[in-house]
Amino acid sequence: MRKTAVTAQRTGMIPAQAGPRDRAETESEVTRDTPTAPEPTGSGADAHFVIPGAGPAVRPGERPTVRLREDGPEEQPRYAPEWLELREPADAGARALDLLDPLRIRLANLPGKAGVVIHDLGCGTGSMGRWLAPRLDGAQHWVLHDRDPYLLHFAAVASPRVAADGSRVTVETRRGDVARLTSDALAGASLVTASALLDVLTREEIDTLAAACTGAGCPALLTLSVAGRVDIGPADPMDDEIAEAFNEHQRRGGLLGPDAITAACEAFSERGATVRLNPSPWRLGPAEAALTAQWLRGWVGAAVEQRPELRERADRYLRERLAACEAGELNVVVHHTDLLALSRPTGGPA
Repeated sequence: MRKTAVTAQRTGMIPAQAGPRDRAETESEVTRDTPTAPEPTGSGADAHFVIPGAGPAVRPGERPTVRLREDGPEEQPRYAPEWLELREPADAGARALDLLDPLRIRLANLPGKAGVVIHDLGCGTGSMGRWLAPRLDGAQHWVLHDRDPYLLHFAAVASPRVAADGSRVTVETRRGDVARLTSDALAGASLVTASALLDVLTREEIDTLAAACTGAGCPALLTLSVAGRVDIGPADPMDDEIAEAFNEHQRRGGLLGPDAITAACEAFSERGATVRLNPSPWRLGPAEAALTAQWLRGWVGAAVEQRPELRERADRYLRERLAACEAGELNVVVHHTDLLALSRPTGGPA
């Protein structure tokens, strides 16, 4: 694991059209050193196993955000690539396509023809770029931000090579702290993106993000913020109780959790941006059983961490839900919201 963290510090410009041999060698490094999480199933003793990132932080008091203390010691990753890989198809199927047309119009009207520069905050393994870059025309340069060099390496290796019209896509990586993001750091940016980020930020951090984007005059596409609502079929009397406790857990330490999307709307609107919202729910059925099982473990685990008095009943609830999931009898809708904020252009170059 430590070897991977060192190897992953390969940052800087990585052309998307790198040769097959170069990319294969890099990918083999990642595959060789990637920690492989077991895939527990059913309702046995492993029912509470949670891939890092799917549930509560392993160490009490930790915040699973993209923040980085640059003067501190190296920390273990808080999001396992296995979790990000598991959720990527559901994320891709959930993101709101309706927000892309107004975004394309804005990007098409940018001054100059040199292409667009896109900053992806908390990029993880780069799923946002893999989803969005092939849906936009023209040359693109992606600047990937994350606190974890291991995940940055994954994102760079698996970056898309071409845009929708065959134009070149390039990428660079940066370790950084979104809480200290400024409009100067976004100078020249055409777009800021993030996925599943807003709900793990505080109100102050969202204000900082909105100020940086509007100050730079660039739009922001912020997807998959939790809405605080879950629909499970067949229903169980404990569904609402678990959901309520989970939402309380999401708000720990001043984080906004399901309140983040409202806070972001206010922060961008107060700074003159036009804000559009679209639902982006995960729809999980028998074909997504592996993701559903991990999500259930994390969802129930966070609820119990918030309300320990639920443990005995929640253990029963989780065992029954996992058994139904394994039998292909469970359907889950996890509600999210996507936000597009169109800031007033500053008139500078894109």
